Amino acid sequence: MSAIEIALSRAMSLDGARGAAVVDYVSRMSLGTSGQPDGLDLNRAVHGDTDVVRAKLAALQLIGYAPERMEDIVVTLDTEYHVIRPLTRRAHEGLFLLLVLDRGGADLDAVRKELRCIETLL
Repeated sequence: MSAIEIALSRAMSLDGARGAAVVDYVSRMSLGTSGQPDGLDLNRAVHGDTDVVRAKLAALQLIGYAPERMEDIVVTLDTEYHVIRPLTRRAHEGLFLLLVLDRGGADLDAVRKELRCIETLL
């Protein structure tokens, strides 16, 4: 089992997890996905979230902040959380983790803590 498969498996084991992906935001390509959130095309979400990551990294640069300061981006929807964790502090810069969670069944603090651990696998 590859490191990406292990990372995705751990992400999907979190309470409320509906979908997960490891993404190269330079090429906009998913390196692996898991799960099938209802009503969401995970591959389209991955493609669109590359713009979110790129925009926030550009904004950080504009205000003089180092990209390493960003831990994650949380998008709150009516029934879901989308947690994006750029891997800017690692040798694998250019990647991010995306986790789609059921808003009612997820503990964001626990999720963020586990994503920090999962990040070390990559």
